[in-house]
Amino acid sequence: MEPATILRTATILLAIAAVGGLIMAGIRLASDRQPPVALAMLHGFLAAAAVTLLLYGAVTIGLPSMALGALALFLLAAAGGAILNLNYHWKQVPLPKWLVLVHGLVAVAGFLLLLSATWATRAP
Repeated sequence: MEPATILRTATILLAIAAVGGLIMAGIRLASDRQPPVALAMLHGFLAAAAVTLLLYGAVTIGLPSMALGALALFLLAAAGGAILNLNYHWKQVPLPKWLVLVHGLVAVAGFLLLLSATWATRAP
């Protein structure tokens, strides 16, 4: 598998995950309701699949430095997502709005870096 294919696939998976993340953030920030569990699970699954694919590419074939920076940010966002899920959502405790925002901002920064790396390595 070539780097461009891995980056493109991870970008698509993360774009879909981001839609779910935006919906969940909107639900939490606009009200005191918790986002639906099924949506949170789908969001996490898609993001984890993309991060796993990026890790695989980084270890086996190598990825551009921008993609490695994006991977580092996604790992940080994943840690925040795990905290949100295990310490709050799982226990049915309201998600802290500041942590939802930080998680989202780190993920958006990673996505923008990944998008740049994907664009730079696109096949002619």
